[in-house]
Amino acid sequence: MTETLIWWSIAVYFAIAIVIALMSRQGQLDSMAGYFLGNRKMNGFVSALSYSATTYSAFMMVGLAGLTYAGGVGALGFEIIYFAGVSLVAIFGPKFWAVGKQFGFVTPSEMLGYRYHSKHVAMAVSIASCVFLIPYSAVQLAGVGYLLQGMTDGAITFTTGVVLATVIAIFFSYVAGIRSVMWTDSLQAIMMIVASTLVAFLVIQGLGGFGALFDTLATEHPQSLTVPGPGLFNVVTFLGLTIPWFFFSLSNPQVSQRLFMPASLRSMRQMLLGFLVFGFIYTIVSVLWGFSALVAFPGLESSDLATPTLLGSSFVPPVLGVIVMIGIMAAAVSTIDSIMLTLASMLSRDVYANLKTNANVKPNASEKRQLLVGKFVVPVIALMAMGFAELQLDLIAILSVAASSGLVAMVPTIIGAFYWKGGSAAGALASVVGTSVFVLLMYATGNSLLGLPAGVWGIVVASGLFVSVSLVTKPHQASRDAFLNAIAEELGKKRRQPPTQTPS
Repeated sequence: MTETLIWWSIAVYFAIAIVIALMSRQGQLDSMAGYFLGNRKMNGFVSALSYSATTYSAFMMVGLAGLTYAGGVGALGFEIIYFAGVSLVAIFGPKFWAVGKQFGFVTPSEMLGYRYHSKHVAMAVSIASCVFLIPYSAVQLAGVGYLLQGMTDGAITFTTGVVLATVIAIFFSYVAGIRSVMWTDSLQAIMMIVASTLVAFLVIQGLGGFGALFDTLATEHPQSLTVPGPGLFNVVTFLGLTIPWFFFSLSNPQVSQRLFMPASLRSMRQMLLGFLVFGFIYTIVSVLWGFSALVAFPGLESSDLATPTLLGSSFVPPVLGVIVMIGIMAAAVSTIDSIMLTLASMLSRDVYANLKTNANVKPNASEKRQLLVGKFVVPVIALMAMGFAELQLDLIAILSVAASSGLVAMVPTIIGAFYWKGGSAAGALASVVGTSVFVLLMYATGNSLLGLPAGVWGIVVASGLFVSVSLVTKPHQASRDAFLNAIAEELGKKRRQPPTQTPS
């Protein structure tokens, strides 16, 4: 595959995506809800594709394939645990949507600030999210860098790929906010699923078919088909990776913020069902990529080079290879710009605006000023992520989970907001701040305490702090009752609506 073909393909993709992004500029974009939530009018089809492209980024075709290459079939179990965790969207999604509609929440941190009647809770969740999501953004940028570097044998450098992805992500974020991101996501998701599935079958056929592939694995790499496998996975490692990943749909604000966006509960259900179908196919394809690379190119210097090496090989026709490459790059960009927009909205809405007032919950800064600050913050976040990506740390999948290990600090606070009337602001604040500091200290000192990693300890510490501190402090009853009553009222109203009559 030539460098010229890759550059031309990137140019064509970028031109098409620009047209789609510009066409998405509909409705009012001069408000926080308009710019960051698409005015809460996203339909189920676009939401499903966008949710898929944002979630399944460089982590899947680069990270999960690399994890399969290094750790064998245990990587499939790891991803299936995440898949099971998506069931949390079915439980919490309607509740997020209901309170978002009732109170006009723009960010998950704003929602928690209202529920616990504390601007400090909103600010703590926002800052903790930045601490852990900027490295996660860097993982996506690194995925693009590894991809372009591997497919061109270094002709396109790692840094060039990182800078290119950063520029594209900033551009799409600015064109029309979340609307341009979601519409370009739809293009990216279709490219990802169609091209990667087709190429997976072509590669497997080139290796002699499914039977030959697994026969070779059984003969030459038998540990890759067993658990714990060749050494990467054991019970402790598996739990450390999967526990944070199970809560991904709640703990990652760039995902949970999307629960405010669907136009209706029906659109949300369509989003969830579409995502599950997409995710199942893409998971199987990514694992097959990892196994195929292990058979075709054993002994790679870095397991994260499994997919780039396979795409640049003779097993993949250059045109199809470059389409898959563009799909992976576009998916990584989708995750980055979604994270940038979410963090920008949280910093402007829940940190900047709350610093401008002595009021306890409601921000005092105008919508216009919040939006201006949010747009200013977007490139700052991107540049910080780009600097982190230049560290070129190995194993994208494990680094992704490391970010989720910190974000799990928010999970007890979120669950308590909906299901425990005794949850207090002090408990939420102690849980978020205490667990974030704890996880950072664990990673700074070797990520092991009593033989267990932060991925296991995080949810234990967060739950312990939230429950224990809440038990000795008092919740704000008025905010709690208004919050819970709004959910009951909104969801009850939907259930009471009579069925649509079909004319005879």
